[in-house]
Amino acid sequence: MHGAELAWAIQKERLTRHKHHWGRVDDIRNIYARRLPGLDAPIDILVECYSCDAEFARVAEYERELASALVLAPGWRRARISHHLAHLYSAFHPSPFDDAAVMIIDGQGSRVADVTETWAGASGVPGDWCEVASFYRADRQRVACLGKQLWNRDERQPVGLGMFYFLLTQAMFPGEGNEGKVMGLAPHGKASALRLPPLDVREGQVTIPQRWRELFAERGRFRYGGADDARFADIANLAAAGQGAFEEALLEVARWLHAKTGALHLCFAGGTGLNCSANERLLRETPFRRVFIPPAPGDAGTAIGCALYGLAELGGASCDFRWTSDYMGPEPPMGQVEAAAQGCTDVLVERIDDHAALCARMVDLLCQARVVALYQGRSEFGPRALGHRSILGDPRIGAMRDDINAQIKQREWFRPLAPMVLLERAEAFFDVSGPVPFMQYAAPVRERAARIIPAVTHVDCTARLQTVGPDDDPLLRALLHEFELRTGVPVLLNTSFNRRDEPIVETPAEAVETFRRTPIHALAMPPFLLCKRDGHAL
Repeated sequence: MHGAELAWAIQKERLTRHKHHWGRVDDIRNIYARRLPGLDAPIDILVECYSCDAEFARVAEYERELASALVLAPGWRRARISHHLAHLYSAFHPSPFDDAAVMIIDGQGSRVADVTETWAGASGVPGDWCEVASFYRADRQRVACLGKQLWNRDERQPVGLGMFYFLLTQAMFPGEGNEGKVMGLAPHGKASALRLPPLDVREGQVTIPQRWRELFAERGRFRYGGADDARFADIANLAAAGQGAFEEALLEVARWLHAKTGALHLCFAGGTGLNCSANERLLRETPFRRVFIPPAPGDAGTAIGCALYGLAELGGASCDFRWTSDYMGPEPPMGQVEAAAQGCTDVLVERIDDHAALCARMVDLLCQARVVALYQGRSEFGPRALGHRSILGDPRIGAMRDDINAQIKQREWFRPLAPMVLLERAEAFFDVSGPVPFMQYAAPVRERAARIIPAVTHVDCTARLQTVGPDDDPLLRALLHEFELRTGVPVLLNTSFNRRDEPIVETPAEAVETFRRTPIHALAMPPFLLCKRDGHAL
C-alpha cells in the first residue's frame, strides 16, 4: 500500500498457475519481484502473519529472505501479528461501518504463544493451542477481543466450525479448496436422512459430536465418484446434513455475539465466510442489521489485513481504504493485450474501440447461444470472477449450465453458475434489498424469474448473484443494458475464466490460451473481439 491507496493485491496461484499454491521462503525474489511493479521501492512498514505450523516453523528463514529481497527504508518498522488479527483488519477496517461486532471463523489460526492480542481468560493458556474462532468489538479508534475458541492439537479431537466443514469436505472431495462443491451438492440431498445430531454450541464455542467424528472416520464411504445413484444420494445426504448443521451452528454463534455486543453490524471473515448459503441466513435470521464480508475472506485476505494493520497501528494513519471493488490485480499493459490478440492467426480478430459497439457484438453472440469470455483490466483478488475474468452466457437457456460445466469447465454436473444483474432490476428477479457486489450470498430467486433464468437458478431456487450498480464497472453495465434491451432480461450467466484445476487467468496470453483450448466461442479483450471460425453454439 502507498498510504491508504492499495497499489495491487494478487494471489500467488495467479502467477505460478498452480491452484492453492502455498508460499515459499524465496517467493519475493523468484516470483513477485519479476512480475509485480513497485517491489524495488523502499518499504517503510512490513507486517507479517502466518497461517500454519509449517510456515511458522520457518519464520527465521522468511525474515532473513524478506530483509535481503526487499529495499528497506531508513527507520523501517516491522510487526508480526496473529492470523486472526490479520483477518479482523481485512474485514472491519475496509468495511462501511464505524462500529461493528467481528466474527473470525477459520480452520485454524496462530498458535496461542504467537498471538499478539489479549482477551478475558487468556492467561495461562499453553502454546500448543491454536485459534479456530475469534470474536471482537471494533470501532475506528480501538479493537477489543471478546474471546476465542481454541483447539489443543495434542488431544487430536478437532473443534470449531471451520474444522468441521473441512472434515466434511474431505469425506467427499479430498484435496484443497473443494468446500464450494459441498455447498453446491447439499441442495440435492436430504438433511435428515442420516439422522445426524446438530453441532454442540455453547457461548460461541462449537464442538463436533462423536457421531460426526465416527462418520468422518469411515474412509471411502462418502467419496464422490462413479455413477451409482444410491451412492450419490448417500453422499448428497451427507452434504445436506453437514451444510445444515454448519448453518444452524453459525447462526447460534452469531446470535450469541450480538447478545454479547449489542452491535448493529457484523463483519465476518475466515475461510467459512465463502459459504454463500450460510451468509444469506446471517442476513435474514440474526439481529444484525447489516453484514459485511470482504471479497477475499479466506487466508489471502490476511495480506491486506496485515497492510492495514501496519498503516493504522505502526504508521499512525487513518484507514481510509474501503473494499468497494475487488479489481486489485496489477494493470495488464496494453502492449501485452495487443500482442496476445494479434498473435492469433487461426481466429477472427476485430478491433472495436467503441465500448457500445463491442457490447453490441458480444450480445449478438450471447443471443445466438454462444459462450463469450471477458478479459478486461485488473483481475479480481478474491476467488469469485466479477466480470474482469469471466465466462458469460445466456441465462435463459437451461442447458447452458450443463454444457459449460461439462465441456468448458469439465467439472461436476451439480455445480451452479452465477447470475450477474443490474442493481436497479435485481429485486424483480431475486429476493434482495440492496447491493451484492461480491457474489457472497445465495439469494432466493423469485418464482417467476426462476422460469426465465433457469441456467443460473440452483436446484433449491437460489442463486449466488452479483449486482452491478451505477458506480460499478461501466462495461458490465453497458453489456447488461444491451442484453436487457434485446431480451427483456437484465441478467447474464457468469462463471470464472479458467479450465479444470487451474486458477483464474491473469495475463492476456493466458486468456487467449484458455480460449483456444476450450469450446468458448469468443473472447472479448477490449478493444479486441476474437471469434473462432467454426464457433457453433453449445
